[in-house]
Amino acid sequence: MGKLAVRALRAVLVVVLTGTVFVQAGMVWALVSGNDPEDGSLPLTPLRVITILGMASAQVALFCVWRLVTMVRRGTVFSHAAFRYVDIVIGAIVAAALVWFAVTAINAPGQRDDPGVTVIMGGVGVAILGVALIVLVLRMLLAQAVVRDVEAARMQAELDEVI
Repeated sequence: MGKLAVRALRAVLVVVLTGTVFVQAGMVWALVSGNDPEDGSLPLTPLRVITILGMASAQVALFCVWRLVTMVRRGTVFSHAAFRYVDIVIGAIVAAALVWFAVTAINAPGQRDDPGVTVIMGGVGVAILGVALIVLVLRMLLAQAVVRDVEAARMQAELDEVI
């Protein structure tokens, strides 16, 4: 992975992390201050709490991606230590899907006249779970690469002994 790609990815991660922290702070301030402009059309307090939790899951995933990028730059990504971060990313994506399903459930009663919105929102939740499955497949590829890397190191050691 080139230096430019790593810097660009890290810049994106910092921007997204900053944005999520800003949104979380606004949501927490609205909850704590009691200045809730809720007009009764939607229960905003549960949605704010869910948003805070959703942002937290995104922040966990961002941190783990940062660590994985660091491992790539150091050349240590093909190790068992990388699995911990990939597993946490998968868990964070599943948590984000569950949070999205909670938003869908809260929004559903207001969509009785147009249930298509709820179906679309449910589809988005399934798509988020699909991203978790893609990362799971990538984890399996990482596992194969780690096995091959260990095997190559063993074969290199044997070759060094022969020479």
